[in-house]
Amino acid sequence: MTPDATDPNATRPVPAMILAAGRGMRMRPLTDTTPKPLLPVQGQPLMQGPMQALLAGGFRRLVVNTAWLGEQIDAFCTDWQARHPGTEVTVSREGLDFGYALETAGGIARALPLLGDVFWVLAGDVYVPGFAFTQASVDRFAASGRLAHLWLVPNPPHNPRGDFGLSPEGLALNQAEQRHTYSTIGLYRRALFEPPWCDILPGNPQGTAEPLAPLLRRAIDAGRVSAELYTGPWVDVGTPERLEELNATG
Repeated sequence: MTPDATDPNATRPVPAMILAAGRGMRMRPLTDTTPKPLLPVQGQPLMQGPMQALLAGGFRRLVVNTAWLGEQIDAFCTDWQARHPGTEVTVSREGLDFGYALETAGGIARALPLLGDVFWVLAGDVYVPGFAFTQASVDRFAASGRLAHLWLVPNPPHNPRGDFGLSPEGLALNQAEQRHTYSTIGLYRRALFEPPWCDILPGNPQGTAEPLAPLLRRAIDAGRVSAELYTGPWVDVGTPERLEELNATG
């Protein structure tokens, strides 16, 4: 069943978009036959963890974008939804529609008709077992008027310079003496993917591939993005070595 993005019931939990369209080049040869979000981590597919965490927080409407080996993710989502009655998982098939992945902003813009005014976005290839998706976070963000709210994490060894700073008032900063790494988890407002911030046509029918970082940095410079630091377990499962280390500690 396709979520109704025009649902006037403000109390209905917002949807979440799980990014799962990447090729996973750094994870080759593992990703030559298995899409990165389905690689096994401590006994379950990597993307299953955040799906379960979203469900635990009451967020049952999920949108998953796919490209590389997308049919495998499609089958997994169908099975997961069948095992969790009351959930709605919609797949945005970028690979089938265009023959390539649309990058993060392009993929979100493509799925925007399914996402409504406020929605979660997270990567399907990050291990973050303790993160809590809460309605309280959604309510604070919705009332803030910001275009995005980002969860940042302490810098891992592979990203020592970080991505964004954090002001005492809780705003994300492009320039800061101390910067943190973007966890890939955030709350977003539809307006960030519309003019004047984004020039992609609604629903991205032309298949524009566009990264997210430039949109975020423009909104950050305008003071429209808030952030907070998350210090729980977090791993960007970006290489076979990190995957092996993570499974060895399970």
